[in-house]
Amino acid sequence: MAARDLQERIKKLIVDRRLPSGAPLPTEPELMKLLGASRNSVREALKALQAVGIVEIRHGFGTYVGPMSLAPMVEGLAFRTVAGHHRGEDSLLQLLELREAMEAGLVSRLAGRLPETDLIELDALVDRMEQRAAQGAGLAETDRAFHAMLYRGLDNALLSEVLEAFWDAFDRVQRDLVELPQDPRVTGRRHREILDAVRSGDSIRAEEAIRDHFGHIRARLSPAVTTRPPDPHTPRNERV
Repeated sequence: MAARDLQERIKKLIVDRRLPSGAPLPTEPELMKLLGASRNSVREALKALQAVGIVEIRHGFGTYVGPMSLAPMVEGLAFRTVAGHHRGEDSLLQLLELREAMEAGLVSRLAGRLPETDLIELDALVDRMEQRAAQGAGLAETDRAFHAMLYRGLDNALLSEVLEAFWDAFDRVQRDLVELPQDPRVTGRRHREILDAVRSGDSIRAEEAIRDHFGHIRARLSPAVTTRPPDPHTPRNERV
């Protein structure tokens, strides 16, 4: 039996039995019998599924349904972006544009629709950003919390995970590749504008505020990515 077919049959078993994350899977001998496969084939299929978070192998305890998180997606995005950057591609800018497209397409749906409790939490986050900006402190933590809180209002768990995955990948890559110049006061002001637009119920203004925010990041990022890493195959004494 092909390895891919065996993986698909294990996934189907999880779906058919409606097993949630953390639920135990049949033992190896049971899977061998159910699937008509050898021990080695079953183990290889389980290892492949573990790599993408579908199952979790707990040595000495058994195999369980995995968290099915988007962690493999983050790894793939981050690696692809780093590899592209080192090939001279604008991969970090491309990842930023993908985040912008998603958020700009979503924020208009939130305008005028967030409950007061969410608006109060967002206000507190922007207040904290402005306080930290006045102290010259970094805003990465509060910035991330603001975006997560904002789109939580759409009540879509998968969407929240996807946005977090793009944030994770972008944050990890830009920290590894470039150091962005930043004026935290401008960042705080941009988030205040987004919040004011969402609170006002003006969907066009909300989308413009998001695009202005990402345009500001792009403007800071563009000079940083124009300096490419040296090609390791270029002789050191050759001018390029």
